[in-house]
Amino acid sequence: MLAENLENWAQQERQEGERLGIEKTARNLLKLGVLSDEQIAEATGLALDEVAKLREEGKR
Repeated sequence: MLAENLENWAQQERQEGERLGIEKTARNLLKLGVLSDEQIAEATGLALDEVAKLREEGKR
């Protein structure tokens, strides 16, 4: 049971790390200002509304 819980925790942490990396990549692409939100969504695998949200966060 403990080993299973640790494995589940480790998997969640990996997924969170991957997610943060993808969002960082999207933010960097947004800063370049060359690609559309649609292109960034396609390149990163994020949903279009997630890219739009990151764009708005970057304006603050």
